[in-house]
Amino acid sequence: MKKIYFLFVTVTTLFFSSCADFLDVSSELAEQRSYESIFSSPEDTRRWLMDTYLGIPDPTNIFSSNGYGHPWPILSDELDLNAQPTDWNIEQITSSHFRAHRWNNYWLYIRQANIFLERAQVIPETGETDFIDENELAYLKAQARFMRAYYHFLLFELYGPIPIMDFIESPTNQGIDYARNSVDEVVKFIYDELTAVQNSLRDPNLSDLNNNAIPTKGTALALRARLMIYAASPLFNGGYEAALGVTNTDGKRLFPDYDPGKWQAALDAMQAFIDYANAGHYELYKVNDGLGKIDPDRSIYELHNTMNSEVIFARSSVNWGNVSGPSGFDGLSLPRGVRGGSQGTGHLAVLQELVDDFFMIDGLPIDESPLYAEVGFSANAEEDLSGKTEAGTFRMYINREPRFYQNVFYNGRKWHVGNDQVWFQKGGNSDNSVPNHAKSGYVSYKRLHRSVYNEGSHPKSMYRPGILMRLADFYLLYAEALNEVNPSDPRVITYIDYVRERAGIPLLADIKPEIAGNKELQREAIVAERRVELASEGQRYFDVRRWMIAGNEPGEGGQGGAFHGMNMDAANLADFYQRTVIETRRWENNMYLAPIPIDEVQNSRLLVQNPGY
Repeated sequence: MKKIYFLFVTVTTLFFSSCADFLDVSSELAEQRSYESIFSSPEDTRRWLMDTYLGIPDPTNIFSSNGYGHPWPILSDELDLNAQPTDWNIEQITSSHFRAHRWNNYWLYIRQANIFLERAQVIPETGETDFIDENELAYLKAQARFMRAYYHFLLFELYGPIPIMDFIESPTNQGIDYARNSVDEVVKFIYDELTAVQNSLRDPNLSDLNNNAIPTKGTALALRARLMIYAASPLFNGGYEAALGVTNTDGKRLFPDYDPGKWQAALDAMQAFIDYANAGHYELYKVNDGLGKIDPDRSIYELHNTMNSEVIFARSSVNWGNVSGPSGFDGLSLPRGVRGGSQGTGHLAVLQELVDDFFMIDGLPIDESPLYAEVGFSANAEEDLSGKTEAGTFRMYINREPRFYQNVFYNGRKWHVGNDQVWFQKGGNSDNSVPNHAKSGYVSYKRLHRSVYNEGSHPKSMYRPGILMRLADFYLLYAEALNEVNPSDPRVITYIDYVRERAGIPLLADIKPEIAGNKELQREAIVAERRVELASEGQRYFDVRRWMIAGNEPGEGGQGGAFHGMNMDAANLADFYQRTVIETRRWENNMYLAPIPIDEVQNSRLLVQNPGY
């Protein structure tokens, strides 16, 4: 009986030893069990499939470098973590040194899905209580195909074109070696897989929202739409000049020339998802204030703390952690000055560049709004039209939109439990007197559960899902596709405004009617809206790369150069509120794509490297 030892198998041939990634699986089932044994048991068959889910990224694991984490907000112009991962933005990225690899790990799960698709079988009812019939088997295999496509996508968005692994390679094959497929081939493979399984997956069930942790038809349609947006974007559609000359060893080009038709294909895929969503399967999460109006604060907060009708895909196993320590997301967001906070908490900082990009309560950016001031303190509470701040608040923080207050905890603000006032300036209760401090003078406030508190009977931790895809993201992607195909389509503004309405700010249709139909101005509006609506959710890292704006100046999408916060070394409060460089980050154009690990390239005769490495 053939034993499965693929967790430990390596190909002994010198040239092909790195390809063991394609021969491994993740499951401990594989350590001492035969295929026949595993796939004759309904329980073990389902467990094998469930193990393929373990590679789904954890959006709470923000400083992980194991491939399954979520470092993207601190690797973009959003957040800064005053710990080792901050060095990632400074050090040079090379083919032998990149801390956020997905490469090695995801091939494990792709292979695991492939084995399931080949080996899973009907297990007849024999008087036992458990069995797998044809219908269940079809459903389980649809999940496996989705996960295989999803992991190919996660590799594609980081590295660009990759080998397509839709088969099981034998570890006895001494000639194992794989070339990269082209961008168009990878996109077609993922697209076709998602299309093939969409009708075999179940619809999302709004009465059983926990099922959103299992891929549904809506998840497949959404991922397919995102894929096609990527394929149409400049990075993968002729805009990355350095990549256009990259070829396999046989001369095959990997990156295509520009094709304007790809935006129509993206719109078609996005339209299929939007039509499905609007047919009662998803809706923006909104809380009514009891007077027939949207309560934006509760809507924005509760959205990220519940499994709700906006969630398209989420991870159920996450690391929110305990506010009494720094091991989880909530602890990183708890300032040291809040009662019971430790030295290891409160150092997940917001960059000033993100602070600046949140709109004012009048819906305008800070450089256009007459409400914005960056000097002095509010004389009274009535000076703040948002109603969110007290007298004596630095004017930079008054009259801001609801999403600002749900994302940014600033100097002098009172904590929501206990009424502790937090001070980041020198001598304050959350200053820079310990290594783990909020480097920018701001702490990230988004997604923190507001009931957790490190004192008495208050809960120290609280579960909620890790949301990976949600409807507002796709409304803005839909507006983007519409704008690229036909900027005069009124739905461009309409779908941006759906997001703004829930956020509690004036609609573009009302305050900026002049931009309607103007492709460039509408594109700018979409970029700005995605920036604040999806702040710190992991999309920004990939957005600025696919748009190819990461080489711009900071504040204009740029990912390199001087990034700012407040002056935490200031001897007095007035001087604290001065823009101060807290980190000078590295950017080189090769960073549009991650490097394939050097050992993979060196040990292969066919695998070629991304440009610039």
